[in-house]
Amino acid sequence: MRRELIIVVCICVGLIPKNLMAIEPTPASCEKECVILLHGMGKGPSSMNRIERHLLSKGYKTVNLAYPSTSESIERIAEVHIPNAVAVCRSSSVDKIHFVTHSLGGIIVRQYLQANSLPEGSRLVMLAPPNRGSEVVDYVKDFFAYKWIHGPPGQELGTNPESALNKLKPIDIEVGVIAGDKSLNPIFSALIPGPDDGRVSVERAKLEEMTDFLVISSTHTYITKNPAVLIQVAYFLEHGRFDHSQD
Repeated sequence: MRRELIIVVCICVGLIPKNLMAIEPTPASCEKECVILLHGMGKGPSSMNRIERHLLSKGYKTVNLAYPSTSESIERIAEVHIPNAVAVCRSSSVDKIHFVTHSLGGIIVRQYLQANSLPEGSRLVMLAPPNRGSEVVDYVKDFFAYKWIHGPPGQELGTNPESALNKLKPIDIEVGVIAGDKSLNPIFSALIPGPDDGRVSVERAKLEEMTDFLVISSTHTYITKNPAVLIQVAYFLEHGRFDHSQD
């Protein structure tokens, strides 16, 4: 009995990955919660693997969704692909359905929540989201190579206040936003006012209705692999806020 108690405690604090202890009970606080992970534009589910493993170790059910991030519009992705992931979570009879997103993924969830709702207590963590667009997109969106590589979504992420992105209504869910302030691309950063991650400024990552906000020393691409981010994502899903004692 004592051994089982120790194992459960270790799983809860993340010392033992849940997938290595499949025969042991999962943490009761997480086993009725599902997390949908959405990668960024031009990426794939593997870019969210590290976050997924961390959440599995905490006892969450996960759906690491693959979606056509460069060939379909944001609206169509939200209408066609997100409901499938939500249905998978609902089939597990969970009480809460959370989202953890990178970049474009966060915008897709905002689009989905314009006409849909999630169970009470569900939360959203957005990593490096271009919530108010990116100046980089303003600069490159008319180049043929950019259009060819990034497709319709690439045209929807600029800063124009009249764009569909900037006309999205506030969403009724607890939202935590994590922005990066480290860049390895001086050319793109020269186009962006203030601190940025090489793609999105810290300021434009913010969302008016967000519950909490955090800046991490990370680039846009590698924020999903940052150890501090893994901890903060799980903390927000549990508490509805970030752990600012680590700032």
